[in-house]
Amino acid sequence: MTAPSITLTRLDVQRLERLIDSLDDTLPGVIALQTELDRADTLVGHDEVPADVVTMNSRVHCREESSGKDYHLTLVYPKDANADEGRISILAPVGSALLGLKVGQHIDWPAPGGKTLKLTLLEVESQPANGGAFPE
Repeated sequence: MTAPSITLTRLDVQRLERLIDSLDDTLPGVIALQTELDRADTLVGHDEVPADVVTMNSRVHCREESSGKDYHLTLVYPKDANADEGRISILAPVGSALLGLKVGQHIDWPAPGGKTLKLTLLEVESQPANGGAFPE
């Protein structure tokens, strides 16, 4: 499957590149995140990002296609991650895959046991870039 086109904010890219620089670049999550940053089609200011695009600290609603299970996830920096609360690290495979997605796009989510799940982004429930809050 070809990866969908993504839009990122310049602020997110700056912060995430700083995060990458502070980590061991051989870690799988770091490599995946750098790949996502490198393939961004569009970079916009945090005040220009469309409301249907996933940015850092966005809360999203997505559905796993084969089971129909819905997930409500918040994309966060590693220090804020808490799977029990649906707070997914940008360094987790699903985290870096969600970044920059637009409502209606699909991603492949590598699941435990070697399976790949297909997630569809149904809604960006909240997006700090639009609300003015930019927690790092």
